[in-house]
Amino acid sequence: MKSIILYGSRYGSARRYAHQLSKQTGIPAFSYREAPPLSELNTVVYIGALYAGGVLGLTKTLRGRSFGKGQRLIIVTVGLADPEIVQNRITIRDSLQKQIPAELYDSAVIFHLRGAIDYQALSLGHRTVMTLLHRFLKTKSAQEWSEEDRALMATYGKHADFVDFTSLQPIIDEVLRDTEQIN
Repeated sequence: MKSIILYGSRYGSARRYAHQLSKQTGIPAFSYREAPPLSELNTVVYIGALYAGGVLGLTKTLRGRSFGKGQRLIIVTVGLADPEIVQNRITIRDSLQKQIPAELYDSAVIFHLRGAIDYQALSLGHRTVMTLLHRFLKTKSAQEWSEEDRALMATYGKHADFVDFTSLQPIIDEVLRDTEQIN
């Protein structure tokens, strides 16, 4: 196995993207908890959900690992905030830089996708955090909200699904480019 797709998903969006990417590329997908040794792989695609300023499972997956010459790391974040908005991408990338070593961040190819949220499915802890954040934002003027705050306020208490498998195409292109270079 020369390539692998790993994912960190709590409520399913990152897992859905990982399985669809696997289906479209023929690369096997596994939860990060089941990750084999990465040292013998040419390409590692990590698809992870954004939670509390980080990508679920990414730090654990990459802890103590380095990528040698010819190895590629592709990181795909999945979150509620619209990655087409520049400030959202900046915020996500700032968080990534804090989460992984600089040499991995600098060599990684990074993509951002939109996920889904279903407040009925959230754990009590996550629902509590979202409720507190919603209450806090209600005390501020809407003009003070960031784009991410606006997304939270627009979807609060609802089921919103922004998963779009067509947005995988640039990732597929990158993965195939890697495969062509290896062969």
